[in-house]
Order: sequence, then C-alpha cells, then structure tokens
Amino acid sequence: MTEVASHRIQLLLVDDHNLFRRGLRALLEQDDRFEVSAEAGDVGEALRRLAEVQPDLILLDNHLPGVHGVNAIPALKEAAPNARVLMLTVSEDAKDLAEALRAGADGYLLKTVESDHLCDAIVKVLDGESIISPEMMTKLVSAFRAKPGSSTVDQAPALVSGAGHTRASEALLSLSPREREILLLIARGDANKVIARELNIAETTVKIHVQHILRKLGLSSRVQAAVYATSQGLT
Repeated sequence: MTEVASHRIQLLLVDDHNLFRRGLRALLEQDDRFEVSAEAGDVGEALRRLAEVQPDLILLDNHLPGVHGVNAIPALKEAAPNARVLMLTVSEDAKDLAEALRAGADGYLLKTVESDHLCDAIVKVLDGESIISPEMMTKLVSAFRAKPGSSTVDQAPALVSGAGHTRASEALLSLSPREREILLLIARGDANKVIARELNIAETTVKIHVQHILRKLGLSSRVQAAVYATSQGLT
C-alpha cells in the first residue's frame, strides 16, 4: 500500500449516532495506521468537513437524516475526488447494496463486522480492492442467479450501467482470453496478488488487465465485475 505508507490514513466518519461514532473513532485510532481527521452526523455536515479536510477514506452510514448515504456518494466524491468511500451500515437490503455500488462506493460492510476485519478492509480499499460483506455478496449473487421476473431480482437492480443482456454479452466478447481468465478469478474473490501468483504474472500486469476489463465492460469496481461474471453465467 505504497500510496498511504508515508502517513497515517486519514478518515472521515459519517454516522448520525454520536455514541457509535465515538466508539468507532476510539477503535480505529488504537491502530497506528489510522487517524480520524473529521466526523459528521449527516451529509450536509460531511460536505462542510470536506471543505476543511481531504481524507483518504470516508466511512459512510446509509440511514442518515435527510439525504441517505447511498444518494450522497456522488456529491462526496466530487468534494473529495481522491477519497474512497466505504459503506458501514446496518442495512442488509440488496437494493441498498446495488445502489451503493452503482453510485461509486468502493465497499459495503455491515456494522456487525469484526474490528480487525474492518481495519484490514480499509487498507484493502485504499489498495484498490472492492470490499463487500460475505453475506451481502451472497445476497447479490443470489439475486442475479434468480429466475427472470422474480422479486429478488427486482430488489437488486442490474449493475451493468444501462446495458441489456445483448449488449452485456457483446461486451464480454470484447475481452481477451487472459482478461476472461482474470474476470473469473475476480468473481472467485481473489485479490490481485493471488491472481498474479496463480497465473505466474506480475501484480502490476494484473492491475492493468483489471483496468481494461472494467473499461471494456463499463463497470467501476471489482465487485461489479464479480456480479457481472455471475449474471453472464461464467461462475
């Protein structure tokens, strides 16, 4: 994680429960890698804080007063272009997850997450990985494997931006054999380092392939790529 190794990772906590924010701040700052540079109880306050600080990562709740977290992601990313956004919420609704990913969230974790896993997830997100709670990934994949027209699919809108089944299939054909191979490994949940070791190629080469895959498929995250692979019957 070279891009943040030279300084403590700066965090913005956005949650409307003061007690939870204080506890989260105390927990995170026990780890020498992190520093909470600002807190906010709603989206408006978060935007005001971003005029003062530019964090590396925003930990964002969904159920906020006024504007929900998922609806605020574009504005937060515009105010802090270099910041990653990691959802930390109680919502286990697959629709909320899908909307967060479409809006540009870099990860989605439930508040039941273990503290060690949360700290590791923050670092991984800053390394360019998309992190999602295993139970939420299961729901999302199940939604895409459900029969067409089922209520499960209705609750988890497609993540391929505006692409119908035909266009999505055409996009898949644009991938090279190596890119398809890497897409399958992404869908399996493998990180770049694991993929590089399995394919006996450099990790930087994997990163370039991943960028090409996302661009060709019109996606913005590894999680979207994993769901895409599942929806196309590749897994």
